[in-house]
Amino acid sequence: MFDWDLRRRTSSAHILLGLAEERGIPVPESLEGTGLSRESLTGSSAEITARQELRIVRNLVRRCGREPGLGALAGSRSHLSLAGPWGLAMLSSRTVREVIEVARRYLDAAFVFGRLTFEEGSGEARLYLDDSEIPPELRPFLTERALAGIRTIGRELFAADIPLARIEFQHPAPASTAIHRQVFGVTPIFGARRTMVVFDRMYVDLPLPRPSEWARAACEQLCRDMLTRRHVRTGVAGSVRDLLIRDPGAIPDQIAVASEMFMSPRTLSRRLNHEGTSFRALLDEVRQTLSEELLTHTDMTTEQLAARLGYAEAASFIRAFRRWKGCPPQEFRMRTADIGYRIPAASRARREAVAAHRAAGSMAAR
Repeated sequence: MFDWDLRRRTSSAHILLGLAEERGIPVPESLEGTGLSRESLTGSSAEITARQELRIVRNLVRRCGREPGLGALAGSRSHLSLAGPWGLAMLSSRTVREVIEVARRYLDAAFVFGRLTFEEGSGEARLYLDDSEIPPELRPFLTERALAGIRTIGRELFAADIPLARIEFQHPAPASTAIHRQVFGVTPIFGARRTMVVFDRMYVDLPLPRPSEWARAACEQLCRDMLTRRHVRTGVAGSVRDLLIRDPGAIPDQIAVASEMFMSPRTLSRRLNHEGTSFRALLDEVRQTLSEELLTHTDMTTEQLAARLGYAEAASFIRAFRRWKGCPPQEFRMRTADIGYRIPAASRARREAVAAHRAAGSMAAR
């Protein structure tokens, strides 16, 4: 079941309020029934529940629901905030398949109402949206917003625009599809059996282009903030650490870093030793910090984490993590979940199921 009390960032609410104001609807009317004010939506730590956002959508649709393509327009204004580990996970994805896997686990905490599933077959890749839990009168707006938002975010992160074979919605066709063609690049099929985006399967496992300059810089700042909270680094060590986090999913080796700093690997080692550290220690520092954040706040597998952190195989990552924390990655994940770290509802449910299964096995063993 969808978690209507799931807390999410306020960026989508601001987009909704902007659309409403453009149509002459004052903010107090848009926020009617939410218990919110414009002031409560400001600030980097501001959050609202999915239920409150749904009420804002209801208020907008009540006034403007007949406007064709309003949901698609809202989705085209969506942006994925990178102020969190899920942004890092998406950016460090190497293929479209990996982005989809991360998106399926994350986007219900951003702007999607419903469940995303992915299938392949007959040369096609299909991303489905299950909107069965959405109130029927809001489905056209919310499903159009979700699929338009996913497409917009993909272009924003990687400057890559995968051509759509088709897009299908369950709701009836609107009076005009001009906005839909502008946003999706194709005319949607309406009155379909399921809501979905379809594209050629050949794109699923192709390497993604480098992240856009904006996305890369935002990711680098996120990593720098994480590391600074643990250990401030200056001098050569600080420069090395900045290079290690510059490109998500592609951590350079010592030779590459030394080349970037216009010195030999031996000189780099000597300079770092003079500052009381080493390249290996800095690399471990980066990998440990990022792995702990991703284990705590995402549902990525051990194999996915190992690849993101530059390990040739998961076993090498597991051995390193044991050396850092004294336990394997998944045990660390269970411990952090137990002490109350905030994780997505879907991830929390999966972990609770795993814990229950283990407990049942323990009782049976007795």
